[in-house]
Amino acid sequence: MFTLDNIRSAFRAAVPIMLGYVAIGIPCGILSASIGLNALQVFMMCALFYSGAGQFMIPNMWLAASPIASIIASVSFVNTRQMLYSAAFAPWCEGASKRLAFWFAATVTDESFGVNMKQFELGGWTPEQATFVNIFSQSSWTASCVVGVIIGNAIGIPLAIAAFAMTSIFICLLVTQNITKANVVAAACAAIGVFACKCAGLAGPAIFLGALIGVVCAIVFSRVCERIQR
Repeated sequence: MFTLDNIRSAFRAAVPIMLGYVAIGIPCGILSASIGLNALQVFMMCALFYSGAGQFMIPNMWLAASPIASIIASVSFVNTRQMLYSAAFAPWCEGASKRLAFWFAATVTDESFGVNMKQFELGGWTPEQATFVNIFSQSSWTASCVVGVIIGNAIGIPLAIAAFAMTSIFICLLVTQNITKANVVAAACAAIGVFACKCAGLAGPAIFLGALIGVVCAIVFSRVCERIQR
């Protein structure tokens, strides 16, 4: 039920995510402003295409003069994980209406997935509360990105600095990952793949192909390790 208690409990659960989104949403808005997007366009992108990683990739790849097809393919590939997140919640959403299940699945992200999964496992958590966690998180992300656009337009950050913002943030994301053999293989193979593509003159799809190579190599490595352990 959409009760005040459910909203309050969802807000308390979403606060850490909302605060974290302020720190990364503003740089995303600044980067978006560097390619000419205005506050309304960024607001619509956050509302219709809710993906932090994707929204960082779009302006960065645009600054790198990547083809539109390459941008779409790369962003789509990165966001395929969202389908897995939604599928993981299926057991807890069996009694939910189709409309609620749709909104819940459409607004789940890496961070809200972790928070909601923990709450579902603890018990007493409902799809309504989980959806509110997603909505609060998306609202914080959207507001932060819009503020970032306003700041970016006011300051006029050089494109070279804006382009490096994506690189620096992905470095931060990389170093905060659990250091496992599979993750090391994925990162190393992806970097080598991107470098090889650029050397071969495939600068446009380099990021997409590099990411694909990294994921495939990590999966193969994990399967081989599992067979050896058996």
